[in-house]
Amino acid sequence: MDIGIIGIGLMGRAFVERFLQQRFTVRIYNRTADTIQDLGKDGVMVFDSVDDLISQSDTIILMASHYNAINDILRLDDDANQQVDLQGKTIVQMATISPSQSKAIAEAVSMRDGSYLEAPVLGSIPEAKSGTLIIMGGGPREVFESALPVLQALGTTPKYIGETGSAAALKLAMNQLIAALTAGFSLSLGYAIKNGVDTDLFMDTVRESSLYAKTYDKKLEKYLSRDFGKANFSTRHLLKDVRLFIEDAKTAGLNTDALEGIERITRETVDNGMEVMDYSSIYQTICPED
Repeated sequence: MDIGIIGIGLMGRAFVERFLQQRFTVRIYNRTADTIQDLGKDGVMVFDSVDDLISQSDTIILMASHYNAINDILRLDDDANQQVDLQGKTIVQMATISPSQSKAIAEAVSMRDGSYLEAPVLGSIPEAKSGTLIIMGGGPREVFESALPVLQALGTTPKYIGETGSAAALKLAMNQLIAALTAGFSLSLGYAIKNGVDTDLFMDTVRESSLYAKTYDKKLEKYLSRDFGKANFSTRHLLKDVRLFIEDAKTAGLNTDALEGIERITRETVDNGMEVMDYSSIYQTICPED
């Protein structure tokens, strides 16, 4: 099988590795071309032109980090004679964007006689490399089913969520929960430490309670060491997703006051130079060092 991937960041590189392991022919394109030249040594076909990659690939995964980048790469707003030719192609959008943005891409792809599927994921680089990502599919069911061989290379049991926009909404709901859990745990941990509570006793109590979430232990060492340097999911990307959620939730008539407080904390963390660090770096803003 063959696959084209547009947008090669940390997760994109993990996708490349996984598809190679699964014996896919892999073609890649990145707007910053010099950052991916090393991948050509692994038998990956590196393209300087997105048009050439798409013309030679039946299924194309979008891993650009935000809607504007996707818009620019696929030239969604260009005149018809300048647009990327998507006829007969399947576009699988796997980054985190809003439902309305996903619907806009779907409409543009359909107008060019292509097929569109949103398929955001839960999990990070280790899960991508091992093929254990949680994949959420949104769009026409027949497109989801035809894309299953590609999706199953990255996650064993991709879930069909519903029409276009539904999987994008579920992904934002999950990322909002990441922000809320991280901020809430950071505040409780910092408060306990500042009041002299032994950290092991604090964690034992949390683990024994119904309040426990695995992410607390996963990130605990980062909080205690204040070492947030290795980012699989960065603070700036969390900020982007929180803002997308707030905008969409307000449109749905939801009260976002609590999340807006977390947005301010995350923005302050980014402004303090931690934008490319792991999102757990918001602990530094919530619980400053003495």
